Amino acid sequence: MLDMPAIRADLHDLYDLAPNPGLAARMQTEYSRMARVVPPADWAIHAPYVAAINALKRERNATILAHNYMTPEIFHGIADVVGDSLQLAVEATRTEADVIVQCGVHFMAETSKILNPAKTVLMPDMAAGCSLADSITADGVAEMRARYPGAPVVSYVNTTAEVKAASDICCPSSNAVQIIRALEAETIIMTPDKYLAQNVAAQVPEKRIVWWEGSCIVHEQYTAEDIRAFREWNPGTRIIAHPECPPEGVAEADFSGSTKGILDYVSAERPERAMLVTECSMASNISDAHPEVEFIGPCNMCPHMKKITLEKVLWSLHSMTTQIEVAPDVADSARLAVQRMIDLSARGG
Repeated sequence: MLDMPAIRADLHDLYDLAPNPGLAARMQTEYSRMARVVPPADWAIHAPYVAAINALKRERNATILAHNYMTPEIFHGIADVVGDSLQLAVEATRTEADVIVQCGVHFMAETSKILNPAKTVLMPDMAAGCSLADSITADGVAEMRARYPGAPVVSYVNTTAEVKAASDICCPSSNAVQIIRALEAETIIMTPDKYLAQNVAAQVPEKRIVWWEGSCIVHEQYTAEDIRAFREWNPGTRIIAHPECPPEGVAEADFSGSTKGILDYVSAERPERAMLVTECSMASNISDAHPEVEFIGPCNMCPHMKKITLEKVLWSLHSMTTQIEVAPDVADSARLAVQRMIDLSARGG
C-alpha cells in the first residue's frame, strides 16, 4: 500500500505543486479539452501536476496509456493514448517508448507488460484492481474445462495474467461477438463476466455459450427497472448501455456497445440528450468533444479506476518504483491468448 502522506511530502519538496492560476491560464490548450466538466479553480490545482508529469514523460521517454474511465484531468491532461482495453492493448504493441505508465487497473498494466517484456511498465497504484479480474483464477478456468471437455476458453481481457495464460484466447467487449463467431467449436466457455457472456449469447444463437459467474461491480447496478423509470422521467433521451450490464437492462437501451462503441455511436448519432449506462467518467471525458449533446443520468463510479490520480502518476514516474512484473512462463502463455485477440480483431477490421 502506498504511504501517501510521505509520498505527498516528498513530491512537494521536489516539485512546485501549489495551486497556480497563472500556470493554469498558460495551459489553456489542455484545459480546453475538459472545460465543461472541470471548473477553473480545480484546473489551477491540477495544472502543476499535469505540467510536471508531462515534463517527466519527456525525460523518461515514457508514454501514458489511459482507459476511458480515467478522470478528465488524466484523460485529457496527460494521456498519450486513450481507449478501451482492446485499443490500449494494441497501442502497447506499437509504442517505441521505454516506459509505459498504465492509467487504468492492474490487469491492463499486466497486459502491457505481457506484450512488452523488455519495457518498464508502471502501475501508479497496485491496489487498483477489478471485480471481474478478482472473480476467477486459473483453477476456475480448469474447473470450467473439466465441466465442458473440449470447449475452448474465451477469457475477457479483464482478467489476470494467470487466467489469460490458462485460456485459449482473450476478448474485449468491443468484438466479443466477432471472436465467438470465428471459433469453430459449438460449445464455448466465456469467463469471467456472466452478463457479457449472456449478451453475446443473444447475438450468437448458433453457439452454446457457458459462463463463469462473475460480474462488474459498476455495471451490475444498472437494472431494467431503473432504466425504464429513467426513460419515463426523461422521454426522448437516448439510452446507451455497456454489455457488462445485465441483459434485461441492455434490452431496455437504444444501443449497447463497448466504451469505444459508445464513443463511436455518440459521434455518429449526436443525440440531443444521452444517458450512458456505464462508468460515469465516460460522459465527462467525451462531453467537450460533443458540446451539442447533453449527458444526463446516474453516475456509478469504479472505485478501482478512481485510485489512479495525478499525484500517484507523478510519484510513479518520479520514483520508478511501481513496476509491473509477470513471470516469464505465465507471460509466454498469456501472450498467445492476447495476441490471438489482437490478430483476430485486426482481421475483422
